[in-house]
Amino acid sequence: MRIKKTLFPLIAATSLFYACSDNSSPTAISDGIAETTSVTTYTCADGTETENASDCNASGGVVDSTTKTIFVCSNGTKTSNADDCSTTAAGNSGTSAVPASGQEVIEQVVTEAVVYQEAEGDLKLVFSATGLSVENDDNSCVTVDNEKKIATIKCAGNYYLSGSSSDFQVVVAANIEAKVYLYFNGLNLTSKSEAPIYVQSAEKVFFMLVDGTDNKLADASTRTTIWKYTKNAESKADTTNATLYAKDDITFKGNGTLTITGNYNNGIQSSNDVRFKDVPTIKVTAKNNAIKGKGSVNIEGGYYTLTATSGDGIKSDEGEDEGSIAQGKGIIVITGGEFTINAGDDGIQSYNYTLFADSVSTPKVTVNSKGKGIVSDNYLYVNAGIVNVTSTDDGVHSNMNIYFNGGETTISSGDDGIHADSTLRIKAGSIKITKANEGIEAFYIRAEGGYTSVVASDDAWNAAGGSADGSTASGSQWNGGMGMGGMQSSSKGYIIISGGYHYLYAAGNDIDVLDANGSITQTGGVVILEMGNGNSQGGMMKGPGGQGGSGGCSGGTGGIIDTDESYTFSGGILLGFGTMNETIPTGGNCTSMSFSAGQTIGASNAAFTTSVSGSVVVYAGVNSVSTVSSSGMSSVTLANGMTYYYK
Repeated sequence: MRIKKTLFPLIAATSLFYACSDNSSPTAISDGIAETTSVTTYTCADGTETENASDCNASGGVVDSTTKTIFVCSNGTKTSNADDCSTTAAGNSGTSAVPASGQEVIEQVVTEAVVYQEAEGDLKLVFSATGLSVENDDNSCVTVDNEKKIATIKCAGNYYLSGSSSDFQVVVAANIEAKVYLYFNGLNLTSKSEAPIYVQSAEKVFFMLVDGTDNKLADASTRTTIWKYTKNAESKADTTNATLYAKDDITFKGNGTLTITGNYNNGIQSSNDVRFKDVPTIKVTAKNNAIKGKGSVNIEGGYYTLTATSGDGIKSDEGEDEGSIAQGKGIIVITGGEFTINAGDDGIQSYNYTLFADSVSTPKVTVNSKGKGIVSDNYLYVNAGIVNVTSTDDGVHSNMNIYFNGGETTISSGDDGIHADSTLRIKAGSIKITKANEGIEAFYIRAEGGYTSVVASDDAWNAAGGSADGSTASGSQWNGGMGMGGMQSSSKGYIIISGGYHYLYAAGNDIDVLDANGSITQTGGVVILEMGNGNSQGGMMKGPGGQGGSGGCSGGTGGIIDTDESYTFSGGILLGFGTMNETIPTGGNCTSMSFSAGQTIGASNAAFTTSVSGSVVVYAGVNSVSTVSSSGMSSVTLANGMTYYYK
């Protein structure tokens, strides 16, 4: 078989070469990003930093982590700044992106765009109603079993697949060092008893969606074959578990369309890594998971419509069975693309971590899920992107830590809007929770920046630890029963606010707007709290204090602010509006005053136009509060569109 390299359409690229004054060899200037990856650095309890989280086990575990995107430029250099890939020369001393003294441009090479196209002599698999024809197979790389309806590809190289068949299967069974390129060029393939595409062995298989073509795959609703094969001198048995099923790494490229119908279980599945590059259009409807890369799923662009009837939209779970993190595995990285995900369980689910970043383009993700929206067993990073989640369970959830470093996130949830069992850290970006039971819940809530808004029917922010199961001792929010006597939470939790603009609203029975089962510390930032009507807590006390239920600035009944320990205030602005309050911040105050929705309440340096009526205002960072005019004051638009005024 004649091996032919076929290139994906490239934007015309220019490479510049310079002659150096020291007569050293010319150096190619990078003309763009060739590769994108992410590196997570973990901070251990003893202060050391490592890229392997398990290194922290001996020193008390992980206390923090930071993920950054690394760009590999076309000239081979690595950088954390994408702009460097278009401005930085590498290799020789004395070279630069702009010719310096002693340099001159000696060559300019323009690489023209090359498109996928079949050429005379290419190896082709053409499917039809009468069977399969193979053209130009000089090296006998394809064997065809017409009785079993199986075509087996055994060699590395390029294969163009086209035509239509209602019952055929393509199996890739090459050696473990083989790279196989399958060009889908108007392919419509169904198997009545199997997966139409089965990658049994290869180093990597690339699915190239030829520009302008529509391609379709559908599998059977049952499986009758147990596959037996030898890999790495070990005998293995396997049952294909997806419409496009792979045991090795697979990559999707091109500008064509691929529609997959998973009647048996999953739509796209690999035991290793799944990667999507360029701008394909992928449509998957599956009985269980739409896309599953056990090792990882990396998506850099394209358009995705994913429907998982009973499973997850996108899933990566390596390490879950072992209960341990494997470096670079069990991860989902989305650095571009537009997604509509409808899931019977979780929208996006990973074991190690999920990362949203705009290294390639700005991801746009819409999730509608009957389970959780976006969930990870360990870490979740939102560094960029426009993310919209509607979920029956938690909107965004991690069994460990969540980090918001940018992007625009909107959540409507049937349970918690955002839940982290350990730390939620908000450094930048916009978070808008339009509906939730508890808006934000974590053991540590660290608000360092960004814009957040929450509308909740229970606590808007709740710092709490322990099990989420209220029927257990560790999960119960209360010590003992329903009697009087200053009951406190059985768990702990801490809120630290140092920056950003945060709006919290809660309305319902037995609610707190801002609640910590430990303490709250505020050193900066702007916090606006609003308690809606319907907060009838009866005689129950949620923290230390007096007899509850009557409202006002004290009484131990929670309401606007409730802590089991204290609220220490030393900077920023706090304005809280409602009918009852439990904790008054150190350095702040609480006053009884009647106000109506639509009135602007505050002082000359900070004010807010309320959406509720009430009789209690709690405040800090201002000397006193009253009805004021916002005329002449500057303004900040909060995440929900409301306005904070300041001078």
